[in-house]
Amino acid sequence: MRAYPFPRPVARIAGPLAVTIAAMLAGCIPSRPAPTPPPVVHPAPEPAPEPAPPPASSDWRDWPLTPGTWTYARDPRGSVAKFGTAGADAALVLRCDLQRRQLYLSRPGIALTPMTIRTTSATRALAVQPTGGAPAYVAATLTARDPLLDAIGFSRGRFIVEQQGAATLVVPAWAEIERVTEDCRG
Repeated sequence: MRAYPFPRPVARIAGPLAVTIAAMLAGCIPSRPAPTPPPVVHPAPEPAPEPAPPPASSDWRDWPLTPGTWTYARDPRGSVAKFGTAGADAALVLRCDLQRRQLYLSRPGIALTPMTIRTTSATRALAVQPTGGAPAYVAATLTARDPLLDAIGFSRGRFIVEQQGAATLVVPAWAEIERVTEDCRG
């Protein structure tokens, strides 16, 4: 016969009780969480290729407009229309000098090469002179009755200003041009 340290009825209870307590304690111990699988790394999608710019047209009437808008103002000398973007110097200026009945078409720069104006009905190269201001501009002088002014004002949607050593301007033919022209004609 086996000797138990406890009386026999206690030993009968202790065996099942120990199993029950062990089971209860096992439920209180948190189980180790399953390891998190490493994130699945998918290769970054290749960006869509940028569309190719349309082929440059040989017809300047298809070229995109130079960014900017026209503004009109009057001052003691006459009136002025300026084309450009806000916060920047004007890319093109048409000024009327009422006293002389002359118009000055000017653009930023110092190049003394001729400024060529292309409209839907006329093309002409104009001699330029420095204006002497700061920032530096060069200007062509036109009489108030010069037909080029009407060709610019009535060009179909746009006209261009070209000058060697300067960017070509593709300018919208808005009403401000004719307004300054008519102011000068009186």
